[in-house]
Amino acid sequence: MDSVALAIQELLNETEYGLELRLLAGAGGLGHQVTSSRIQKPGLALTGYTEHLHPDRIQVLGNTEISYLSQLEPQVAQAHAQALCAFPISCFIVTKGLVPPSVFLEVAESAAIPVLGTHHQSSTFISLITKFLEERLLPVTHLHGVLVDVLGVGVLLTGKSGIGKSECALDLVIRGHRLVADDMVFIKKKMPASLVGQSEQQIQHLMEIRGLGIINIKDLYGVSSIRDKKIIDLVLELEEWDPEQEYDRLGIDDRKTTILGVDLPHLVLPVRPGRNLAAIIEVAARNFLLKGMGYHSARDFQERLLNRMEVRQLGDEVE
Repeated sequence: MDSVALAIQELLNETEYGLELRLLAGAGGLGHQVTSSRIQKPGLALTGYTEHLHPDRIQVLGNTEISYLSQLEPQVAQAHAQALCAFPISCFIVTKGLVPPSVFLEVAESAAIPVLGTHHQSSTFISLITKFLEERLLPVTHLHGVLVDVLGVGVLLTGKSGIGKSECALDLVIRGHRLVADDMVFIKKKMPASLVGQSEQQIQHLMEIRGLGIINIKDLYGVSSIRDKKIIDLVLELEEWDPEQEYDRLGIDDRKTTILGVDLPHLVLPVRPGRNLAAIIEVAARNFLLKGMGYHSARDFQERLLNRMEVRQLGDEVE
C-alpha cells in the first residue's frame, strides 16, 4: 500500500472543492505534510493546555479562538502562541475572513508554520476540507490486472503476465461490457469498506494485445465501451489449467481475498484452449448479482440434495 500525504501548498492550489485559501504567514512551511483527514480546533490549546493537541491535523481557528487571542495582552498572546507553535503543526487555517493578531502571525512565521485564511464560516469550511482530505488521503495501491464493468459488477481480472487477461477483457468489450483499466489498476479505498479502481492517466482507455500492440478502446468501440472508475466487487484469478489440481466444481464455499483491508469474493478460473472465458466471467457476474439478492445456486442445490436424502431416509425407515 502506498503511503499518502498532502503538502500544504496543494491546499492553496486547490480549486475543485472551493476552499479558497490564501496565505497569511509561514510561507517557509508550505512543504509540510498532512496525513490525516481529521480536523481540530485548538481551543484549550491556546490557553496552554496542549495535552490533547494533535499536531498532525489541520488546526482551524474560528471566531472564538481569534477573539480570545485578540483580547489577551500582547506578551501573553505571544507566550501562548509560542507554546502552541512549539509542536510540529502542519498548518493553521483561519475562517470567516478574520485576521489573527500580528503577534500570532509573527510567531507562526518564525516557526515556519503556515497560516492560511478563508472567507468561509468554520462549519462550512470544515465540511469542505474534510471531503477534500478524505478523497486525497484515501489508502491506495496498484495491482497488475484488468478491471472491467460487467453488467454493473466491477470484475478485477488477475493472473500472471501472458495468461490472457487483456484478450478476455477485449472479448467482454465486444460483448457490450466496459473497460476500466488494463495492465495496471490504481485502487483507492473509500470508507467504510469499498474499493474504487481506475486506470493510470497515461494509459487510460488503452489496451495491450500481444500481436496487435496498443489499441484505444474508446476510439475503436466508442464512449459506451469505457468507464473512468468502478467499485471493485469481484476478483477473478486466471491460472493455467493443472490436470492434477482439484478445482471447485460446486461453488458452495465462498473464497475471499483481501485488498487494503477489504474482503472481496475471489474465484479461480483455470485457463485452457476451448474454454469461453468471457462467457464464464459474464455468468460469474450474473451469479454475483443473484447472491446479492439472496439466491445462492450452489447452496440451494445442496439444500435440495440434503432434503431429498432425508426424504429417502425416512422412506427407508418406514419400510
